[in-house]
Amino acid sequence: MAVPLCKRNSKQLKKQAQKRESCFCFSPCFCFIALFKLLYRLPAAFFLLFLIYLWSSSTTIMSGNIVHVCVSSRKLNNHYCLSAGSTRPSFDLPNLGNATLYLHTPDRSSNLPLSVSPPLHQNNSRISPPPPTVHSEIVIRETIREDAHDESDPVRNGANTEREEEIAIAKKEVEGQLRLHRSWISNNKHEVCEGRGVYVYDLPSKFNKDLLGQCRDMVPWIDFCKYFKNEALGEPIPKLGDGWYQTHQYSLEPIFHQRVLKHPCRVYNENEAKLFYVPFYGGLDILRWHFKNVSNDVKDTLSLELITWLERQSSWAKNSGKDHLLVLGKISWDFRRKDGSWGTRLLEIDQMKNPIKLLIERQPWQPNDIGIPHPTFFHPHSDNDIMALQWKIISSYRKKLVCFAGAARPGAAESIRSILINQCNSTQNGKCHFLDCSKGGCDQPELVIDLFMESEFCFQPPGDSPTRKSLFDSLISGCIPVIFDPFTAYYQYPWHLPEDHGKYSVFVDQKDVRGMKVNVVERLMKISKEKRDDMRRYIVYELLPGLVYGGSNAKFDKFQDAFSITMSNLMERVNKLELAL
Repeated sequence: MAVPLCKRNSKQLKKQAQKRESCFCFSPCFCFIALFKLLYRLPAAFFLLFLIYLWSSSTTIMSGNIVHVCVSSRKLNNHYCLSAGSTRPSFDLPNLGNATLYLHTPDRSSNLPLSVSPPLHQNNSRISPPPPTVHSEIVIRETIREDAHDESDPVRNGANTEREEEIAIAKKEVEGQLRLHRSWISNNKHEVCEGRGVYVYDLPSKFNKDLLGQCRDMVPWIDFCKYFKNEALGEPIPKLGDGWYQTHQYSLEPIFHQRVLKHPCRVYNENEAKLFYVPFYGGLDILRWHFKNVSNDVKDTLSLELITWLERQSSWAKNSGKDHLLVLGKISWDFRRKDGSWGTRLLEIDQMKNPIKLLIERQPWQPNDIGIPHPTFFHPHSDNDIMALQWKIISSYRKKLVCFAGAARPGAAESIRSILINQCNSTQNGKCHFLDCSKGGCDQPELVIDLFMESEFCFQPPGDSPTRKSLFDSLISGCIPVIFDPFTAYYQYPWHLPEDHGKYSVFVDQKDVRGMKVNVVERLMKISKEKRDDMRRYIVYELLPGLVYGGSNAKFDKFQDAFSITMSNLMERVNKLELAL
């Protein structure tokens, strides 16, 4: 039977190809081609397995030209993200990788970092933020979220005496500001208005309520709406009892707003007001852009619109905003963007210099930045709720000497966290317990609080920024915090923590830990039970009530909570400002 020419040609070509393949390895070129063909036929299965492996330990998010591969992060329910693409978005959440000293010199405006390295993303992998301020000549990175150690750094090896003196001067400047802030502390234990009314601006909803409405889109893998339930206290935690809620650390803005609306000194006539509260949820404004590929102009839009709106108010013009108040639920550096795509520049805008800014972490060299406590999981409704917690703490059996709830920093060469973890894990008789947050151990608040409740001391090393929400969780659990950097607490909260740090905390210099000069667990063993009990009683009876935020309907007769203390001191400041004008 005749065979069509095309089929004959096809068969002939196939035989010739097979013949060529059998002779490939007679030359290097042919060997390479044969190997390429072999690999070309195999990779699909291996590639599929590799993708499955990646997916099992990460989440991949695409936005615009950016691909984000996210693994766990404690502060956003355990996801850290890396990105690849033509445009780098900002999605490190509150972010200050190193404890940074800014030495103010009026005749200069440049930041000269002595050591620059990219800080990690919020809680493990990071993207570099820009230098936080323009008002400094020297940026000295006393590493908290530690980077590569530079033996040649004259500050670290103590060779540069002049530089060390500058650091000492800078610290004195900070301490002077704290004394000023403490001079505003009110002696009134209850709200006393006496003509000092609080006016709450009725801002357009885009500045607050509409941001809450975007809760499902803020972070790709988390539905933030659950955290905004119960007036932003979050969902209840029945295992811990009444007053305990799954409160997110970025919920301060709506929590504070709800309390101000029901404050006894609130007035509805601007002419009767001495303090003007601007309910802008600037932290949530930042958060919604972290995972979106948008320009800096878009990120700054709402901040600039707020300035425009305020400048149209006669009450703003009266004192150039000096009697105005903003509450921002993220750290100060997030609002001080200089370059890059990280954060907004809200607090770098000239019009924002005069108002008081309350933040969970202040910029220590900004006199109008005032630190107030991170919101904890406990929100009492009455004096009885507070007293019940006090009794629970005092009567709890503390079977562990020390604990650490956190994660290591494997990418940060100088981080003291790995050292602390090793010291903890090597301790005999279970005296130290490490709760690994990188494995999801801190997702459940009841596990963290239970651990703190049964521990004498809690390690509080710096993380992505000097301060930690965990500091306040430990204090309200009666767990004495062990602090390794003064910027974690001592230079932050003048209205809520005393000047005498030894009453409520143990300080161990992180340089001594890094240099292996001290075993922290062994040092804590030397503190007597009597001393521990005295510190705990001070924390429970003197500090605890003022570290928690009551619900919007809370009624206190015997105590002042964190909100009440803040408002009383703001009133005192406004009164002194009025006398000075």
